[in-house]
Amino acid sequence: MYYHKMMKSPVGELKLIASDKGLAAVLWENDDPKRVPISETIESRDNTFLLEAEKQLLEYFEKKRTTFTLEMDFAGTDFQKKVWHALLTIPFGETRTYGQIAKQIGDVKAVRAVGAANGKNPISIIAPCHRVIGASGKLTGFAGGLENKARLLQIEDSRKNPTLW
Repeated sequence: MYYHKMMKSPVGELKLIASDKGLAAVLWENDDPKRVPISETIESRDNTFLLEAEKQLLEYFEKKRTTFTLEMDFAGTDFQKKVWHALLTIPFGETRTYGQIAKQIGDVKAVRAVGAANGKNPISIIAPCHRVIGASGKLTGFAGGLENKARLLQIEDSRKNPTLW
């Protein structure tokens, strides 16, 4: 069973989704429904996982929070989960390349697979896929759009003027 709550943010309206185990997704306003396949959800105004996620995201957007302390319920393949857990190790205000993530998970040849898994990250912002950039230092694909990727990096002051392409 999944529950959802909508929240307004500086990067558009976000759909927060939780299971009985933790936060399962943070989806973008115009997210492709095939990117993160989640069965039907029920709206909830009192789910503790959703309320805590909204509180921590608001603190993040207000520059009052640099780390998240949420129970997460990632749904994906073992490889995807390995990539998503690697995302959680990227410090606030820093970036990594797809190659660096591939090396971190022990498969330097898996750069494209890391990119694909990064693109399927269900828990945007909190599992910071926006901190993953191209080898050239330029911003690359992002489910929330490159403008929002740049905005998130600017919130973190990790790059003064992110290059969109």
